[in-house]
Amino acid sequence: MKFLHTSDWHLGQRFQANDRLEEHKLALDWLLQIIEKEAIDCLIVAGDIFDVGNPPNAARRLYYRFLTQLLSTSCQHVIIIGGNHDSPAMLNAPKELLSALNIHVIGTATKHIEDQIIELRDKKDELKAVVAAVPFLRDKDLRSSVSGETGLERIAAIRAGIKAHYEKIGKVIEKYTHFNVPLIGTGHLYLKEVGKQEGRDNIYIGDCENITAAQFPTVFDYIALGHIHRAYHYGKVHYSGSLIPLSFSETKDDKVVKIITFDERIAITNPLTVPLFRRLKTIVLPFEKAKERLLQLHEDYKDGLPVWVDVLITDDRTIPNLDIQLYDLVRDLNVELLKVRASYQSIGLLIDKPLIDLKDLQPIDVFLKKCESEGLQAGEIQELTLAFKELQNWMQENQ
Repeated sequence: MKFLHTSDWHLGQRFQANDRLEEHKLALDWLLQIIEKEAIDCLIVAGDIFDVGNPPNAARRLYYRFLTQLLSTSCQHVIIIGGNHDSPAMLNAPKELLSALNIHVIGTATKHIEDQIIELRDKKDELKAVVAAVPFLRDKDLRSSVSGETGLERIAAIRAGIKAHYEKIGKVIEKYTHFNVPLIGTGHLYLKEVGKQEGRDNIYIGDCENITAAQFPTVFDYIALGHIHRAYHYGKVHYSGSLIPLSFSETKDDKVVKIITFDERIAITNPLTVPLFRRLKTIVLPFEKAKERLLQLHEDYKDGLPVWVDVLITDDRTIPNLDIQLYDLVRDLNVELLKVRASYQSIGLLIDKPLIDLKDLQPIDVFLKKCESEGLQAGEIQELTLAFKELQNWMQENQ
């Protein structure tokens, strides 16, 4: 069988009040073409299909349109797991209907772990592969609250719960080893090896100490993960990264999907670069040079979707109506200004760094700044951060 691993679509994402519908449509259309061209047998989407638990109708239509179009391709099986941004109830709602079409959806951890084991069979009912479809494991899936436990004890319980869940499902899938077919695991989590990545906060706890790649059961031949927006791999453990750049910090990364074939049970991985359908650019220049750069961006990218630009003017003089001048400049260009800021260096107007726009911050960033401003100690912040993230997860599930 031939597999394609992707994750972190974040359908319905709004980028500073601008929706990404056009980009997502082009990316999914490209993905369909690749599935057909490469004769993919199984598509694995490792979580965060949507950006919010209650996605807009346009995002839902795009999702179901894509699944419908898959039916006319070579793809015989689809495996979709829920991520921390997804609503398990929303993903699971059409589960029975989709399963009749060999589209397997695991929106949340199941009561019986065997329900996360998916056998992939061909039209002759011959077993070709087995997937342990583990979704994002929420706190309630991993442990029971204990009265009076400390923050460190809660963190240790979460780590142990993640490890135990994979050990348990690894033992279940071991019974298939004598079939000599590929055994694949999935997940949506943050590995210790990844390190601190900009904009990718740890979804479980306040540090980076989740499980390591070595703690996955060795029975798996390939482990398809989501949550990290850049492509990585550690032995058999792979992140595909997001389908499109989801922030300015991701513009230097090549977005990829991973195509996997197997020689016996040895995975052979081929990363395939996703075309960039919209450019996200940051300009940090003096006013006159910034204008030149905007004109050049128009010349470089006349075709396709307009370039989205974040402009920070660094000048030694104040410039009247700076933003109006720039917006007038790009009015007839294939360029859209998402943000215009200035950092003046003249005497009496010295600003060491530009003011932070609240729209640029994630909720966890604001929360941590508030904790710091209250003079809380590291241990107190760690415990409060865990509680804050539990509340975030609860809100996402109940949107």
